[in-house]
Amino acid sequence: MNFRLILFPFAIIYALITEVRNFLYDKGILKSYQFDIPVISVGNLNVGGSGKTPQIEYLIRLLQKDFKIAVISRGYKRLTKGFIEADENATPEIIGDEPYQIYCKFKNVIVAVGENRVNAIHQVLKKHTPDVILLDDAFQHRRIKPGLQILLTPYKHLFYKDRILPVGNLRELRKNVRRADMVIVSKIPDNFDKTNENVIRQNIKKYTCKPVFFSKINYAEYITNGKNQLSIKDLTGFKILLVTGIANPSPLYAFLSKKNINFEGLKFSDHHRFTANDIKHIEKKFAGLTSTKKLILTTEKDFVKLSPNIKADFLYYLPIQTEIINRMEFNKKVIDYVKSKK
Repeated sequence: MNFRLILFPFAIIYALITEVRNFLYDKGILKSYQFDIPVISVGNLNVGGSGKTPQIEYLIRLLQKDFKIAVISRGYKRLTKGFIEADENATPEIIGDEPYQIYCKFKNVIVAVGENRVNAIHQVLKKHTPDVILLDDAFQHRRIKPGLQILLTPYKHLFYKDRILPVGNLRELRKNVRRADMVIVSKIPDNFDKTNENVIRQNIKKYTCKPVFFSKINYAEYITNGKNQLSIKDLTGFKILLVTGIANPSPLYAFLSKKNINFEGLKFSDHHRFTANDIKHIEKKFAGLTSTKKLILTTEKDFVKLSPNIKADFLYYLPIQTEIINRMEFNKKVIDYVKSKK
């Protein structure tokens, strides 16, 4: 018997709470705020990694040439509270690992964090004049009514196959996918075919008739640490300690295995805050690798947290990017929305 089924009574209570909350927002009893500026939300129904940050970065790359962008996040697992705009003093501890990653990569983008994202938008608009605001992980943040709501559902954890917490991993009932303006099935595998696509489309259509897109994660053919760069094909002679603090590292494991990379995995929880003992453990593991050619490889999100503590040339990360399969149609819908609000 699945242990989580024992928790079914709690799932009913949780569902009632979330549905009452949604009802109050739907009827206007609880107030939702709209803004004159284009606001695009990226979120999901399930807990865990669905590729929200790579999707935010995709939108930045799509829009940054023609529009000034502000990214607003809650700043999950940061050590601070309240509104903070990223500046030269920012760290993962101050603004969170993912906002810090975006801040480091896109210097022309305004990055801010705040639990109260209505206030965060007001604070940003007081100081700046962005053309568009991107909200990270905001599908359940009903106090803001975005102009474009993008919902991600990962291929291996499709929302229509899942159940509500704590029996499953859904934050709210499946039917609420109807709030989305478009759905992206993220992290599709390399062997994804038209048959799979049609089946998924038909199942999603039971809940919403909004456009459905598909995306995959593309891993770079190199690793980097900002100073040095190594080709993936040149890593076959290395022994690698792979350190991950993400929700689902299995696709990364599969990619490296497919490339015949010799690695030993060291897993931490998603958004893990690395302690001094963790660093010692990582360094001890690395020292124990029996090879003259060895390095520590991690994700970009974890690199920004590890690099201040492991100041060495042997620490690298593997860059990734989201690829929208039917990107021309997707890009047009996003750009048309932003231009329509100008």
